[in-house]
Amino acid sequence: MLLETSSEVVNRLIAGLPRKERKRILDHCDLVDLAFGEILCESDKPISHVYFPVTGFISQLTIITGHPPLEMGLIGNEGMLGASLMLGVNFAPLRALVQGNGSALRISTAEFQRDLAECPSLHRVLNRYLYVTMAQLSQTAACNHFHEIEPRLARWLLMTHDRAHSNHFHLTHEFLADMLGVRRSGITVAAGALQGKNLIGYTRGEISILDRSGLEAAACECYQAVNDDYRQQFS
Repeated sequence: MLLETSSEVVNRLIAGLPRKERKRILDHCDLVDLAFGEILCESDKPISHVYFPVTGFISQLTIITGHPPLEMGLIGNEGMLGASLMLGVNFAPLRALVQGNGSALRISTAEFQRDLAECPSLHRVLNRYLYVTMAQLSQTAACNHFHEIEPRLARWLLMTHDRAHSNHFHLTHEFLADMLGVRRSGITVAAGALQGKNLIGYTRGEISILDRSGLEAAACECYQAVNDDYRQQFS
């Protein structure tokens, strides 16, 4: 798995900072609950808080009039919400929707910007993360255009598995169809195929990952490409 380095779940960006900078950031953060379906920010709206997920995870959605929101990226404990602040832009490019219940470290935008100016290691780490985010967005756009539904679904389930810290999670066909920008019938066929190969279990919206390595083999190349980008920057 991409995200775990020990049995303890932490935010990896903060955990990787030197002790002094890590303490400064943590002193300015509140540990908050993330509830499924909660909107943390809207596209083209000012960013009031930066979030560093710990156990919860967040979908980044692009909004097109007349269509359901389309997911462009996932943020778990490997990352942060609010990366556009690194560019000096205090507006969110995408809607941020909590996809997985859990917790996150939250800091106000003003406090974050002060800490950023005083913490050179934080600045370097988040610049690398911004690159990873840009790579993920471009990879997702290409994946949505070129790849079939089944390998895309396998990739998406792996990304969710990485961030859920559990082999079980609740996802309806309708929700999956919206996230991948496809018809519900397409998700039904793709999920049925993965279940038929004994890679996942799926009953009434409850998904279980049964064969992680098999699911990786079924996924498109985009899953590994995004993981490789992250490892290159943070290994």
